[in-house]
Order: sequence, then structure tokens, then C-alpha cells
Amino acid sequence: MRIAYFDCFAGVAGDMIVGALLDAGLALADLRRELAKLDVGGYRVEARKTERNGISGTKFDVVTEEANVSRSAAEIVRIVEESVLDEDVKRPSVAILQTLARVEARIHNANVDEVHLHEVGGLDAIVDVVSSVAGLKLLGVDEVRASSIHVGTGFVECRHGTIPVPAPATLALLEGIPVVSRGIEAELATPTGVAIIRTLAAGGGGRLWGGELAYGGEVATESGAEPRTGGFGPMPAMRVETTGYGAGSRDLPIPNLLRVTIGQADSAYEADEVMLIETNIDDMSPEVIGYVCELLLSQGALDVYTTPVFMKKNRPGTLLSVLARPVEEDAVVATLFKETTTLGVRIGMLRRQKLERETVEVDTRFGPVVVKVSRHDGRIANAAPEYESVREIALLRGIPLKDVYDEVTRAARDALDDNGGGRSQLPPEGAEA
Repeated sequence: MRIAYFDCFAGVAGDMIVGALLDAGLALADLRRELAKLDVGGYRVEARKTERNGISGTKFDVVTEEANVSRSAAEIVRIVEESVLDEDVKRPSVAILQTLARVEARIHNANVDEVHLHEVGGLDAIVDVVSSVAGLKLLGVDEVRASSIHVGTGFVECRHGTIPVPAPATLALLEGIPVVSRGIEAELATPTGVAIIRTLAAGGGGRLWGGELAYGGEVATESGAEPRTGGFGPMPAMRVETTGYGAGSRDLPIPNLLRVTIGQADSAYEADEVMLIETNIDDMSPEVIGYVCELLLSQGALDVYTTPVFMKKNRPGTLLSVLARPVEEDAVVATLFKETTTLGVRIGMLRRQKLERETVEVDTRFGPVVVKVSRHDGRIANAAPEYESVREIALLRGIPLKDVYDEVTRAARDALDDNGGGRSQLPPEGAEA
């Protein structure tokens, strides 16, 4: 698997992402051929070598004939959807633009299709988005990961006047993502740049192209959906092949560059890092411990489990263990201190290897059922129905849970084997599964 890791030590912007990819080996001529599939005119793209604080990088520019143009979200999405871009480029590009639209609609209390994207509605932003996705595809990148994002501080001028940094749209897009601010008085992270990185890196191991990958960068909504932001953290283990630097427009006290490192994953499996947070408890009701476990899982912990232990003076107790992403460490610790009697917790970083995984919806005689699928070397290693889906069927139809589970598992495997994964139509009731 080929990984692109973006080190956002000076923030992130759409043109910096494209510049970094060009600096890492993307051919400008190849990019121009892909952009021709957008079937819109009035712009040209340029790239030139430059330096920031003595480090060489590439500055990418979109030169347009329009000025102060804002388009509705629906217009912007339609430009991409009606293009002849390959589906592998079109789908994530649309996902990025829709993420931007949802944020702007929430901030301005407007309809998501009608909201006008003043700051990111021009051709330059659309070209930045499509160029980023197409560039990753042309470079053969399978997975995107990123560091914490440096956001800067101070104020910035926009159509609505003077606003604080990060801008409201940028800050909304950063929900769930680790950020830093080290006193640089400038807008380092732009809405377009954050939306691109968020959408492509959020799956934390999901492959970018093909299949039924649902891009994981959605921001939190009123429905309470939790954003997936698993692709942010330290650089993963890889064999480095190339590095590129995308230059920003201004001179700053730090190098105004975005660094991308591209290489092969140094493992046959996907890998990431997780926090193990543990505490020993011997003075709480087991009912309360069960409640805390459920609460932690609902708050986004990857796993929560308990182990019987003997503590001081041979007192029986419970070891409560929580696996969480690094960005969730503070929230988990706060919950443990608030909801349990513990006086302290132990925290360690673990390197985790895992199979490629995804969640798909499969049609069965019971109706659509959510199935968790894992793969190894491109072959299905395991397909298991999501517990809540089969539990609901069992209760509704009065069928033993184990029978529903077994039947859905068999049907899902058959459908996935026949169709290569994704949504499949299974045989009618009475036919052999």
C-alpha cells in the first residue's frame, strides 16, 4: 500500500497540497490533462520552483479571469458531477465540496444546496480540490494520513469583515482533528485545504479508490453522527520513496511549506497508533462499571474491556482498559475521572496492525443488513453482520439471534464473493444461500 503523509507544520491550503504533489513527482502535463476533463474554461494552472526559509518547494497557482465570484454549493457540485472526470477522481472531489457546503450552511443557517461559497466558490478552489484528488491518483497513492494541523492565530479579512483565525468555516472543519497553534499571526489553515485533508485522511486506513468507500470526513451534524478522523497522528511506518514541499504565498517566521512524504507501508497490514488507558478499581458497583463502559464506547472509544484482578491485600478488583485514538485521550481521561472512583490512570501508546476493513450494506430476505467486512491480500478474511442489525431482526421476527446471524453471514459471504463487495442482491427466500 502506498501512503501519502502530509506534515502540516505550517498549516494546509489547497494550492499547497497540489504544490507538494508536484514537488514529489507529479507531472504538470499529466495534471493538466486530468483538469481538461472538467470541461470549464477561464483559467490556467502554473507551477514554479521557489524557496521558503532556504527550503526548496513548488508554488502552484490557478490563474483565473473571474474576480469575486461566488457560486452556490449545488452549482459547484454540478460542475464536477457533469464532468468526464474518472469516477475515482469525481467521487472524492464531490465529497470534499459537499463537506465544505455543509459547514457553510451550518455557519450561515442556510440550505445546504442554496448556500453560496464566497471564499471557496471560485474556479481556483474547484481546481485545487480536483487537482489534489487527481494528483494523488496519478501518483498511485492508496491512503492519505496527516499530522496535527498548525492553524495560526490573529485575524483575517474576508467578505464579512475582520474575523478571527481560524476562520469559522475552518474551525468547524477541524472538529475532531488534532490542531496546534504556536503564535504565528497568520491564517495557516484554509477551509479548502482542511476539507481536502479531512475528507481523504479521515478513514484512517481506508483505501481511496474503488469499492464502496464512504469518505469519512463528514463534520458532526444535528443527527449526532460522529465524524471519523482516524487518519491523523504521527507518521506511519513506511519505506520513504519521495518527498515534496508545497509553498504558500507569504513569508513567515517558519517555512511556509506543506511537506508530503510518499512511500510504501512497512507492513503487509494496515497500521496505526492507539492509546491504551487503564485504571484499577476495587470500590465501585459492577453496574456502574458497565455503565461507564457503554458511555466510553458511545463517546468514540475504539474498545473498552474489563479484567478481574487481585489488588493490594488480595482485594478483588477490576482492571478497566480503554483503547482510543490519540486525539481522544483527554476526553477518555475526563470521563474516567468524572464517572469512576479512580484517583489516576495509566496511559501508553500502542502500535496496531489491522486488516483492511469496511462496512457495507447487503440485501437479504430480511431486508438490508449492515455487514462488517475485512480483507487480506484483496480476499475476504471475515464478514460479520453488525450486531444491532441482526438483533433488531431477531426481535422483530421472533427468530433466534444465532439463526439470523448465521444466515446473514452465509448470505453476505456469497453475495460479496459473487460481486466483489458492496451492495448485493441475495437469492429469494427458500433458495439455497
